[in-house]
Amino acid sequence: MSAPKVLLAGGGIGGITAALCLAQRGCTVEVFEQASAFGEVGAGIQLSPNCARVLLHLGLGPALQAVGFLPQATQFRAWDTGEVLGENRLGAYVHERYGAPYYHVHRGDLLRVLVEAAARTPGITLHTGMRVRDCAQDGRGVTLTLEGRADGTRAHRADLVHTGDVLIGADGIHSVVRAHLWGTEQPRFTGNVAWRALVPADRLPPGLIRPMSTAWWGPHKHFVHYYVRGGALVNCVCVVEKAGWEIESWTERGALSELRADFAGWHADLQTLIGAIDTDALFKWALYDRAPMARWGVDRITLLGDACHPTLPFMAQGAAMAIEDAAVLAGCLASEGDVPARLQRYENLRRDRTAGIQTGSRRNAALFHLSGAEAEQRNRAMRAAGERSMDDLYGYDALAVVR
Repeated sequence: MSAPKVLLAGGGIGGITAALCLAQRGCTVEVFEQASAFGEVGAGIQLSPNCARVLLHLGLGPALQAVGFLPQATQFRAWDTGEVLGENRLGAYVHERYGAPYYHVHRGDLLRVLVEAAARTPGITLHTGMRVRDCAQDGRGVTLTLEGRADGTRAHRADLVHTGDVLIGADGIHSVVRAHLWGTEQPRFTGNVAWRALVPADRLPPGLIRPMSTAWWGPHKHFVHYYVRGGALVNCVCVVEKAGWEIESWTERGALSELRADFAGWHADLQTLIGAIDTDALFKWALYDRAPMARWGVDRITLLGDACHPTLPFMAQGAAMAIEDAAVLAGCLASEGDVPARLQRYENLRRDRTAGIQTGSRRNAALFHLSGAEAEQRNRAMRAAGERSMDDLYGYDALAVVR
């Protein structure tokens, strides 16, 4: 058996990318999404060259060009004075150096591009309204049992049990597949609450927002903004250390007055940006994560993306790691050996890199929020260091890992 049939729980960015990569390698894939329709909550996402090259390999370059924005740099600024503490080139520089561009994209736009590609790809079947209830395996294959549709209608009996050779849990930080393998374990609240907002660019003074990702660092909080949707919208992510509010929902509405209070006294440019926020697109959520896992899978069942390595948004690499997973998984399943050995190879190839990104993201959470003498020391080090090498991060080629 060289091209197994794959059952894939979860129809988010990582899951659909995995379906496309697997189908490209000759696998038959069935994707089961618990929502009644494919869709991504949230706003902006950064696609660095290490994951963009996978999407280009899938033929999605023109579609990404149509919905994305190509930033010229990543910049770090002081919260009060606006001083530029450091800057890394993006744009043509990273495209030439790493062979793929750096995109800013709205999450919903990216998922739409992926789902449309999957819908027209032979070998992929997409199911919605199908919630994982149980899974099982033996030496011959896997069985996935699903509950009725999320819209309240009853699924036909034939729809409720599916069999295949492999099961991939791409069902997020609260993964049912993960719980089946390893038991229920609650993620850890990090002590940080994130705001997300969208600002129509035409509400802002010309030149206020530069064509780059800008991160403002301050005591116990930071503020990131960048263009999405071809420059029509400015995506804002603002992270604040807070206690007593731990709601983990991307659809929880936030109050503009609270956001203003959180960033009172910050630079005037940010006050202008906050004042132009679309209050219908202002949300907040508590940030949770988990420690890196020692093992991801058992025999014919394994995990992908946030199900096995949920990553804080302080390196802009959460979705990138899931997209890398997808390419490496597909390469391993297309290689020789029995299915458990192929999946173990996938896990072995990915575990250390994703754990390093998880750890680095946690470290950045503390670095961004320093205050007093520690912040001054950090700022001096940033100024002296100049542009940082991103070769280890952006130079990783998930398509070439499996030879």
